[in-house]
Amino acid sequence: APAPAAAPAPQPVPRNYLVFFDFDKSDLTPDARQIVKLAADNAKKGGISRIHLIGHADRSGPAAYNMALSQRRASSVQTALTADGVTAGQISSEARGETDPLVPTADGVREPQNRRVEIIFR
Repeated sequence: APAPAAAPAPQPVPRNYLVFFDFDKSDLTPDARQIVKLAADNAKKGGISRIHLIGHADRSGPAAYNMALSQRRASSVQTALTADGVTAGQISSEARGETDPLVPTADGVREPQNRRVEIIFR
């Protein structure tokens, strides 16, 4: 008799997520909340032990303010991840402010794609 077919290997979980924010805000929108929930669920399902968050801001305000805003954004994502069952000890974060834009812009330009937190599974 032929051997039974092997079960297909589970699909690997995505390792990077982008959470976007409204202008001058660090609270999660409903869409952002869904992305964080998906990341938390996939981290648990995929056995991910380390998650790194990188907060960003656009270039529409002073650099020091944007650095603090990007840290608040990373903290908001971390809080949501822990609420979704990820252990706080698994999460590290950093703020880059306006120094690492997704979309290069001139100083003072509002760019929605630059107002983000990257969730990276390590």
